[in-house]
Amino acid sequence: MMLLNLLPSSSVTFPKSHHKYSINNPSFSHPNLVSRISIPPQSKFKVSAFNKIHSNPTSQIYEATKFLKTPCRFGDFGRKPTSQIAKSASGTSQDSTPDEELEKKPNKTLQLGIVFGFWYFQNIVFNIYNKKCLNIFPYPWLLASFQLFVGSLWMLFLWASKLQPCPKIDKSFIIALLGPALFHTIGHISACVSFSKVAVSFTHVIKSAEPVFSVVFSSALGDTYPLSVWLSILPIVMGCSLAAVTEVSFNLGGLWGAMISNVGFVLRNIYSKKSLQNFKHVNGLNLYGWITILSFFYLFPVAIFVEGSQWVPGYHKAIASIGTPSTFYLWVMISGVFYHLYNQSSYQALDDISPLTFSVGNTMKRVVVIVSTVLVFRNPVRPLNALGSAIAIFGTFLYSQASSKKKAVVEKKD
Repeated sequence: MMLLNLLPSSSVTFPKSHHKYSINNPSFSHPNLVSRISIPPQSKFKVSAFNKIHSNPTSQIYEATKFLKTPCRFGDFGRKPTSQIAKSASGTSQDSTPDEELEKKPNKTLQLGIVFGFWYFQNIVFNIYNKKCLNIFPYPWLLASFQLFVGSLWMLFLWASKLQPCPKIDKSFIIALLGPALFHTIGHISACVSFSKVAVSFTHVIKSAEPVFSVVFSSALGDTYPLSVWLSILPIVMGCSLAAVTEVSFNLGGLWGAMISNVGFVLRNIYSKKSLQNFKHVNGLNLYGWITILSFFYLFPVAIFVEGSQWVPGYHKAIASIGTPSTFYLWVMISGVFYHLYNQSSYQALDDISPLTFSVGNTMKRVVVIVSTVLVFRNPVRPLNALGSAIAIFGTFLYSQASSKKKAVVEKKD
């Protein structure tokens, strides 16, 4: 009975080019009504519902109700059909829908722009102050341990203050994280060792070769890649080789550090996919927080063994070279805070965008960092070195494009 009382006052609102047709209006049941309504091809199978409405009053109500309950698009409104009918029944104009979407799109773009801006800025600040610290205190094991320690404290603060929901974990989760955390530790300390021996720009050029290691290791484990992916890694290899040969600050230890860092991070990503399949309820930020904590416990004992006996004399030498202890403390603190913040921003960006967009953004980030550090530290750059760096970065971009197409094909098959 309630349905019978509501139907006569209900109406369906069409775009401005049409009139409002009330369900109890005689023109609504006219056989020629369909010719006056623009219906997309995918909705032609519903035309018969209109033609049956004029048969008798009872069928009018039944068929109209049945039609309203069935999704049918009257043009491309960008919304689900059910929401359009709900808005029509309430008398809300449908013309506001595109405007709402246009308003949301700039807001989303602005939000992503802010996230990317913070990500790039924090990465630049970290690389600058990390290098400043290593120039006067060349002990990357201690500095890398301190950066992980600061990140661990930050995540514990977020969880304790409930600014970030603390994930529910158990023993199996910690066991599954042991592998990824170990490879993350290897990648982080190797990069810091490279930063301590060569220019920041050179380390980042070599680290742009990470896709090469990803393809090689994944293929060895059974993954297959199309020819376009294999071709895209060729300019990366050529560019990195050219940049290494022409690098003014070339150091074999710095080169090996960057290469081992690539291996560590690639194995972390591969191992994470295999061991963390059952823990998808843990978001990226919390996952990275736990990896940071475990990495600190991995790294610090080894750091004490490797260079612990040199820390005290190295500290006095650093203070003597810089003049004021507070400046040294500030540099170390900034490097630790911004190391975690830029990783946090990258995870936030990855939550809001596609992997392809993230890969392109990460490639551009490396370009921005290279240019910024060259300007700050005034590192001499030869023309061939700049050319090799550009080729390597461009190859990384091509790889992100080719690998995204591979993922799309795999998703279609699934």
